[in-house]
Amino acid sequence: MANVTDAANAYANTLNQVKKAAGLDTGDGNAFADMLKQSVGGAIEAQHKSEKISGQALAGKADMTDVLQAVNDAELALNTVLAIRDKAVQAWEQLMRTPM
Repeated sequence: MANVTDAANAYANTLNQVKKAAGLDTGDGNAFADMLKQSVGGAIEAQHKSEKISGQALAGKADMTDVLQAVNDAELALNTVLAIRDKAVQAWEQLMRTPM
């Protein structure tokens, strides 16, 4: 059992060193969660902007170019969040298939 504990500690130490070297060490261990939260927040903000400009276009107060740009930005943000989600699910599934 000591070998498993030693291995887990070695992996944790290596991960911490890599985080520090890459500048990802925020001290609280939530760098990935913060990045994910910002990505989702950006996607939601882009969707709200798209809806607002689309409504303005219906009222005749916005240019069609602005509408197309806002819709394109919202679609790109949503596709990015979905790609991150898919990769996270794939990583989790691969982790669960790993024999212990």
